[in-house]
Amino acid sequence: MQERSERTRRRLVWAGAEMFHRNGYAHATLGEIAAAAGVTKGALYFHFASKEELAEAVQQRGTALLHDAVRALREDGLSPLQALIDITHWLAWTLHEEPAIPASFRITKECGGTGPRGCAGTRPAVVDFHAAWLSAVCTLLRLARDAGELPASGRRWESAQALVQAAACGIETMAGTGMSYGELRGKVAALWTLLLPGLVPEGRERDYRTGAELIEAEATRTGW
Repeated sequence: MQERSERTRRRLVWAGAEMFHRNGYAHATLGEIAAAAGVTKGALYFHFASKEELAEAVQQRGTALLHDAVRALREDGLSPLQALIDITHWLAWTLHEEPAIPASFRITKECGGTGPRGCAGTRPAVVDFHAAWLSAVCTLLRLARDAGELPASGRRWESAQALVQAAACGIETMAGTGMSYGELRGKVAALWTLLLPGLVPEGRERDYRTGAELIEAEATRTGW
């Protein structure tokens, strides 16, 4: 019984993520979400008392997936800079394949702060997913700096930090244009091919993979 209940909850979170991503928080209805999950509205209310609670669960899933991905890359023994490159490819992949990630971005945009644009009267988003993503990027940047992969201080470090942060945030924007995963993957790889020579010591750019091979292999292995 408990296992079946947990499966139902996972289906509801997945369906909620799909609807929040596709239609936006304000226009996604609990009836549509229940139907997409293949359950009754009563079953939905058993797990989530409101749309706000379901949105929070979606964002919690998105944040957990992000943290788990960063941890897995670091535990694989990758250098911080390689892990940073790979986590940007992870984002490109999950923006197309895992609805909790684009839904978390959209919920933050529509319901952040005091709840603008259709979220009036509800609680603010429990997670600022833009901030969570930028925090993960900044953490890996600092680790790369401390490991000697990036400039240690001064204007060159500040410039490198700003450039990589802006590029990392732009991935979600590009995905939002309807760009296919194949095209987005190519743009992320091209981005790093351009950035690396200006970030690392001369000739060291060849030490890093700029493609999505590791992320795609892991996605195939684990069934992301």
